[in-house]
Amino acid sequence: MVSRPADYCPRCGTSLETITFDARERRRCPTCEDVVWHNPVPCASVAVVDRLRPEPAVLCVERAVPPGVGEWTLPGGHMEVGEEPAAAAVRELEEETGVTVAPDVLEILGAASMPPRDGKHVTTIHYVADRANATGEPMAGSDASAARFWSPAAFDASGETFRPIHERRFRAAATYFE
Repeated sequence: MVSRPADYCPRCGTSLETITFDARERRRCPTCEDVVWHNPVPCASVAVVDRLRPEPAVLCVERAVPPGVGEWTLPGGHMEVGEEPAAAAVRELEEETGVTVAPDVLEILGAASMPPRDGKHVTTIHYVADRANATGEPMAGSDASAARFWSPAAFDASGETFRPIHERRFRAAATYFE
């Protein structure tokens, strides 16, 4: 199994061939005779919503690393081996914003597959949490140049840019607790 399309067998290094298997085009090693599965990378994110403001606001981060440097997203990232999705979301939130929540207060906002980038497919589980259940003040951490709460109206008036795939989740999170 690989996260990007493979040209060579990860076991023996032989150049892969293309076959049809299970009615789909797959890559296969002619030496090992194994199909090299190309699977999506699991990710998790969490939207912390501050409902005590005049207009609900969602904690977001400005990307400091590719892809999307300078664009705003919900805090999140890749799950690690053996890590539960909620634990990954909580870890990424703390790494990127300094804000912490317990995994058991997270509610599922949704799940989505992102369009592939350089052959890499990502599937993300999106969570939401109430700011009342969080501790810490937002500050930019790893992968972020800024961390702050945005209401949809304030974001729209700012001239800032959201990563397109994340903007729908941002807006859904802002109204989640209504």
